[in-house]
Formats: sequence, structure tokens, C-alpha cells
Amino acid sequence: MPVRAVLRTLYAPGAKRVMHIGILRCDTVRDEFRPRFGDYPDMFQELLDRVASGIRYTAYDVSRGEYPETTGTCDAYLLTGSRHGVYDDLPWIAPLAEYVRTLHRERRRMVGVCFGHQLISAALGGRAEKSQRGWGVGVATVKIASRPAWMRPPRDEYSLIVSHQDQVTQLPPGGECIAGSEFCPYAALTVDDNVLSFQGHPEFSPELSLALMEWRRDIVGAERTAAGVASLGQPLQATDVAAWMVSFLRGSE
Repeated sequence: MPVRAVLRTLYAPGAKRVMHIGILRCDTVRDEFRPRFGDYPDMFQELLDRVASGIRYTAYDVSRGEYPETTGTCDAYLLTGSRHGVYDDLPWIAPLAEYVRTLHRERRRMVGVCFGHQLISAALGGRAEKSQRGWGVGVATVKIASRPAWMRPPRDEYSLIVSHQDQVTQLPPGGECIAGSEFCPYAALTVDDNVLSFQGHPEFSPELSLALMEWRRDIVGAERTAAGVASLGQPLQATDVAAWMVSFLRGSE
């Protein structure tokens, strides 16, 4: 198709323009899992492309100090999971927290997942720490407490794969809990009108969850691992959550 025809299609009245998402990669999938499951940017691209077209992606390895040229380089940002904790003394975590604060001051739209969820909350004045409830593994179901306009399709609850021992334990100023459970009270939250984050992993497959649980069996414990493995047969709402993420990131476009 000629370039002009493409542009007419993309910018026709009522058409959504191409959205550029910067994926701030906070870790790398383990070497033995990457050939089968891909890396975090691959997983998120596949997830979001299920529910939307007109998105392009650029990945930045923030654990190696890679960032966009300016905060306006991308239309919106997505922070991935990580094996690390937000409280770990690693040289890249404090600069990432400062970058999140800058994005928030500029009202750039952000979505965080797992470590990204925790990092955003901690960076903006909340708290994330190791949970006394122990590891969350397998499939977790949480109740929705608030249904913003972007939550289409609306639901009363959702189930996602989880893999964490840290949790958000205090909301930042301007934060609102939109979903939670007894095990994970702050499973999803918003901050003002430009931040959305989830503890669960909509990008993870049951197969990856199983591989991670088997790898961490000695750390997580046999009983909790067995319960997590048994939960993997439950239906997931990853596609619905992906649709919410895209709707939120597009905003009033």
C-alpha cells in the first residue's frame, strides 16, 4: 500500500493513531526459558497485539541504563516484572524510580506489572516489601473494587498468573486500589489519571508459570508449589486485562 494511503488509513476521522509504547525492561527471562517463551518485551507485544492494532514498541533495558532519548519519545510506558525487589541495593533501581517520578510529573501514561507495579508505587511515595503471607504462585483471583470507564469489558473479578513474594503494602498519594484479595490486598491500583498497575502477570502463560514453579520449588516450598500447579487449570482473563491496559494507555485519544 502506498505511504499516503497508509497515512490516510491511520489518520482518517475516527481512526486511532499508531501508539508508541516504550517497554522498560527490568529483567531478562532466564536463559533456559527464553528459547521457549521469549523475553519480556516479546511476551507483552504478543499480549497487547491480541487485543489491538496500531501499536509499535521499543524496548529499553533499564537494568543496563537504557532509556528513551526523551520522556516524549514514546506515547506511553510499560514497566515489566523482575526477579529483584524494589528494595534491593542495585545501581539501576534508584534511577528507574526517579524516571518514574519524572514520567508522573509530566503525566505520561504508565502501566506496571509485578515488579513494575511495586516499583511505581514505591517511587511515588507508597511502599512495597516482602509479604508475610509468603509466595504467590500459580493462578490468583482478585475482586474488582472500582470500575473506571476504561475497564471494558467490565468484570466483578479476574484471574491472572502470579509469581511473587513481594507486595505493595501502602498506596502512594493519589493511589486507589481497584482490585485485591485477602492474600494480596493491593493487586491492582491506579495513581491519579496516568498510572495503572497489576501484581499479576497477564503476559505469562501457564506453561511458563509451571516452569518457574518447578525451578523455585525448593524456595517456594512443596505444598505451595503443589497448590500453584493445581491452580493452572483455571480460566485466565489475561486478554481482558490486556484490553484494559490498551484502553488506559490510549486515554481520551
